[in-house]
Amino acid sequence: MEKVGINLLWLVPGVVGGSETYTTRLLHGLVERSSELDYTLFALPEFADAHPELAKSFKITFAPVSGHWKSFRVAGENSWLAAQCRRRHIDLIHHAGGTVPVVRVARSVLTVHDLQYLYYPEYFTKAKLGYLKTMVPRSAEAARLVLTPSEYTRRTVIERLNIDPSIVVVVPHGISPRPPQAASDVRARYGIKGRFFLYPAITYPHKNHLVLIEAFARVLEHYPDTMLVLTGAKGSMEVRIAKEVTKLKIRDKVLRLGYIPSADLDALYTEAVAMTFPSRFEGFGAPVLEAMARRCPVIASDASALPEVVQDAGYLVSPDNSDQWAQAMTYLLTEDVSRKELAESGLKRATEFTWGRAADVLEDSYRHALGTTL
Repeated sequence: MEKVGINLLWLVPGVVGGSETYTTRLLHGLVERSSELDYTLFALPEFADAHPELAKSFKITFAPVSGHWKSFRVAGENSWLAAQCRRRHIDLIHHAGGTVPVVRVARSVLTVHDLQYLYYPEYFTKAKLGYLKTMVPRSAEAARLVLTPSEYTRRTVIERLNIDPSIVVVVPHGISPRPPQAASDVRARYGIKGRFFLYPAITYPHKNHLVLIEAFARVLEHYPDTMLVLTGAKGSMEVRIAKEVTKLKIRDKVLRLGYIPSADLDALYTEAVAMTFPSRFEGFGAPVLEAMARRCPVIASDASALPEVVQDAGYLVSPDNSDQWAQAMTYLLTEDVSRKELAESGLKRATEFTWGRAADVLEDSYRHALGTTL
């Protein structure tokens, strides 16, 4: 039985964003299928508390490093992880966090979630930008296969990193079934009244909250009983967003909830007029898929991977045109029949994505990298 290691030392629970959901759901998909491959996870100690089911389902070895110090994690990949792979005779190691360590002791598969640093370098610190510019191309060249979450990211890897197209494989996102929450209870708990738009995103610059807020202020001029609900953890734009809301005098209409449980977010999807997603850059755009799976109409940017995910099942709008955003939001407020049709189209589109199917592609990729299939 061939041994596959999965490097999760980069996965700091609650910090790395959508890549955590993507990776852990793929792991659940691997658990649910029978396999002749022998898997071992290499993870930070806090992984077990954040994902107890996975910690029970896989053989797992915890690194003696803290998740809060990136330099220690990188050093751990080049020393502790290398030693563990040798000791356990790992045949293939999947580096799921975007880089391959300098010290390599087994054949490798690499996941590149996106190449945002090449398109929006201003969103990165000088140190991180330098690290990514050096390590990502080197990692892609070293890997036997490169996995991406979307065809858009696959194309950018091929074109921008000059990688052979035959070794770049799309392993898409899926949708996880979850029991529904009573929407009225969730509304009451968070103080949401009347009709509302929803945007679930960390307040990073590329998430483009300011354009959405400007558009929403225009919607309020004609529909003053509407709310904008913002969920997601705090990012570097948090203070600036709050100042913009105050400047536009719409503080009582913008509800900033921060992080909320997935079940609560699902309930809000079912109640929202639409999920708005003005992000300038996404390697996939999982919240769009989640919204469509809950029959929530979607207005998304016509940028990066989002048109690929949405296709004709939602409205696609320029990320920098607040007038277009205001028009699209107003249309869904006033055209109930169109809103319901869009909700059904989104649901149909979402059914094309399953974690089981994605896990099949992932394991097939492992076999290919091991040389067991052509």
